[in-house]
Amino acid sequence: MPIIPRTIQKNIENHLFKKKVVIIYGPRQVGKTTLIKEIQKKYPEKSTYLNCDEPDIRQALTQVTSTEIKEFIGRNRLIFVDEAQRVKNIGITLKIMVDQLPDVQVLATGSSSFDLSNEISEPLTGRKYEFHLYPFSLEEISAIYSDIEIQRILERRMLLGMYPEIVQAKTEAEGKLRSLTHSYLYKDALQYQKIKHSEVLERLLQALALQIGQEVSYTELAGIVGIDKKTVVSYIEVLEKAFIIFRLGPFSRNLRNELKKLRKIYFFDTGVRNALINNFNPLNLRGDIGNLWENFMISERIKFNQNHGITKNIYFWRTHGQQEIDYLEEAQGKLHGFEFKWNQKNYRAPRVFLEAYAGSNVKVINNKTYRSFISERGL
Repeated sequence: MPIIPRTIQKNIENHLFKKKVVIIYGPRQVGKTTLIKEIQKKYPEKSTYLNCDEPDIRQALTQVTSTEIKEFIGRNRLIFVDEAQRVKNIGITLKIMVDQLPDVQVLATGSSSFDLSNEISEPLTGRKYEFHLYPFSLEEISAIYSDIEIQRILERRMLLGMYPEIVQAKTEAEGKLRSLTHSYLYKDALQYQKIKHSEVLERLLQALALQIGQEVSYTELAGIVGIDKKTVVSYIEVLEKAFIIFRLGPFSRNLRNELKKLRKIYFFDTGVRNALINNFNPLNLRGDIGNLWENFMISERIKFNQNHGITKNIYFWRTHGQQEIDYLEEAQGKLHGFEFKWNQKNYRAPRVFLEAYAGSNVKVINNKTYRSFISERGL
């Protein structure tokens, strides 16, 4: 299968050679190395790729002076530092490169946002651009599939997710997905803050997987998993930094009975979610198709916005009287709401919402109308 171009590549390239470090975060196996090597192809004579899995590369970038760095990189003007979090005090090294080598562009990647962001946050204040690379999006795989083909594989992608290895797998996709879920995604989370109880983390993930699309109570999760609420909060933050889950908070501004405290938690990849609960049943045999569709679409929308450098505030909306809207985007003072129904066409937005927030609109996104939702900036 040919290399699938990553939409974010153009956005990253537009930020090169502006006297700042470019940082690309993303989970393991999401394609960061492939992406930077595609960028490197455009600079074949003045770039070098440094793999920090190699001990000599780590040593060469650890506790070095600007003179040593200049000698190490030679005449290269574009430096790719892959898995930068493996280098001790990498933030100081990158700061030296930015300050002392203004004509050199450094592009660094990190699978672990825990270590890398902690290492660079202070040294690189005002000296970096940050990007997040996620699993493939439907927009990206449309480079190799026609609209008709994407419609045909839509269910499979909801079930098995969008990780590059899984999308490109011709056989044993379920087994590869289970391996990726348990061997790679857990690894960073378990290493962070010395989390040793993998069974506790797995129970928490399974509980979250069964509650996608629902308001989540940390107190209830603590009871389900058998740990205290403080630990639940801490573990969820870890899972977010490992790019496994993300949170949506409630939107509340005008109405007294709007939810203000609960939140929803979704998975960046629905294949990972299904692997955690060991359920790859076809959609016609599932009881969670509505929640699965909701998760899949919100994740796709987040990828679209991030890949194109679009910044929006995102929420869900619900009242204590059970009136709700699955997903809200707020930009330039306007609210755009979306309700996700797998095969339902008819939908009436809550009147109380439309009256409370004049100028807002709400659209239903089903399996026939989703294309614009994952491919258009303004909706």
